[in-house]
Amino acid sequence: MTRLREVWDRGGASVGGWCVIPSPFSAELMGLSGFDWVCLDMQHGLIGYDALVPMLQALSRTGTPSFVRVPWNQPDHIMKALDAGAQGVVVPMVNSTADAEAATGACRYPPRGYRSWGPVRAALELNGFNPETANREVVCVVMVETAAALADLDSILSVPGIDGVYVGPNDMAVTHGLPPDANATRPEHRRLISSVREACDRHGIVAGIHCGTWETAAGWREEGFRMLNVASDAVFLRGAAAEVVKSLTGEPAPKPTTSSYA
Repeated sequence: MTRLREVWDRGGASVGGWCVIPSPFSAELMGLSGFDWVCLDMQHGLIGYDALVPMLQALSRTGTPSFVRVPWNQPDHIMKALDAGAQGVVVPMVNSTADAEAATGACRYPPRGYRSWGPVRAALELNGFNPETANREVVCVVMVETAAALADLDSILSVPGIDGVYVGPNDMAVTHGLPPDANATRPEHRRLISSVREACDRHGIVAGIHCGTWETAAGWREEGFRMLNVASDAVFLRGAAAEVVKSLTGEPAPKPTTSSYA
């Protein structure tokens, strides 16, 4: 089974799947689709902890590395996701140096952090699991998605233990007085996002972004973003179903408010 750390350290861009439907079968299907990794979304998805564990088991069966986007930047959310076997976490709303230190600390055992020992399922996923190997293996990605985070960005990215930054384009837009837009069609919006990638380059950190379409993802990849996602299992399901209805009836389904949840 490929480990997330292997994907992370090999260089180049990675393409990930995104699950918001609380279903092991959905996770299994996404895991079999060829993505480099799959993220299970506990923040804006409908996934609770009882659904999370079998979804991680389904991804293990497919050999697909797993992220969990935790509900919030709280130690219990991060530690429980890792104990359940997630190989990495995506931590939302990291707006300050203190927020970044809290996120990275919860990901790693002492002396590098303050993660509590109790790898109930994680220990089954990695031979010779111990604090040192776990600290080395886990991938900690923090979300930069607000005006406050941009104002403190270089300080945030100086925190040891941050492996990547994931841009939430919708929140980035909203906190700057712009309408949510997963594809960043406004030049001002794109400039804000590009400034995050430039900061990541300065600090040697992987830059990632949530995208509404594959064309958008391809454009950000050309700019240097290395962690890319397009839509989610729910969007794919609805989109394919709507195309069938449209083809047979000529009546398009109502469009969702947004195709992205970041």
